[in-house]
Amino acid sequence: MAQKWTFLERRRPGRPQTPIDIEQLVVRMARENPSWGYTRIHGALLNLDIKVGRSTIRRILKDHLIEPVPGRARRIPWSVFLKSHWRAIAASDFFAVEVWCWHGLITHYVLFVIELATRRVVICGITTNPNEVWMLQVARNLIDNGTGALVGKRHLIVDRDTKYSSAFRAFLAREGVEVIHLPPRSPNLNAYAERFVRSIKSECVSKLIPIGAPMLRRALREYTDHYHLERNNQGLDNQLIIPTPVRRSKIQRIDCRSRLRGMLRFYERAAA
Repeated sequence: MAQKWTFLERRRPGRPQTPIDIEQLVVRMARENPSWGYTRIHGALLNLDIKVGRSTIRRILKDHLIEPVPGRARRIPWSVFLKSHWRAIAASDFFAVEVWCWHGLITHYVLFVIELATRRVVICGITTNPNEVWMLQVARNLIDNGTGALVGKRHLIVDRDTKYSSAFRAFLAREGVEVIHLPPRSPNLNAYAERFVRSIKSECVSKLIPIGAPMLRRALREYTDHYHLERNNQGLDNQLIIPTPVRRSKIQRIDCRSRLRGMLRFYERAAA
């Protein structure tokens, strides 16, 4: 009796489920084109001979927490902003180093600026008291026409550190450099600067205790030279930041060179 009264003849087929690849394509179009609405996405899919209704597109975007066009178009994704202003952006950050002095271990703060497009790093200053007067002097050095790290830059990415005072930001704004304050607790938005901090700490400053500020300056100078000339950067397809021509000679011997008494090593062909 159960097999007889199944009412299969009364059941009608419902709307088929949207294939997962088409759903991913809809989400991709919406994220790559913030100004595209449901109709525009619908038309782009028709160009690919994919028939999906506007209501289905609306449901897919709602399920993926993607806002409609008026709200979505007002926000520029962080990745799009970086790509469109790549060569005009620099990032800045501090890291602390303990230095052995007459009165024991004294914390020194190191300020640096990194150029996002080339990954070149400039150590801007070292101090035990990064007050507003010191920061204003650093700002003057940054926009110096001769050696300033922000020459030709229009945006400087900084975190919420209070050392970047309002006077510091106002000075750079008068010189045409916009200081972009990142949201709280968002280290991934300043990933290039954070990665350099991790590199210099793990490869250099965590392996020594500088005796006096001059030794710290020498160690930072040696590391930045190594970072630019001899250390391959994975963000640049594992190439050198400042490539040097390979020395060609009949001598096949490979020599190991070092800096900071063997702490930093690299290899090159022996001179003829």
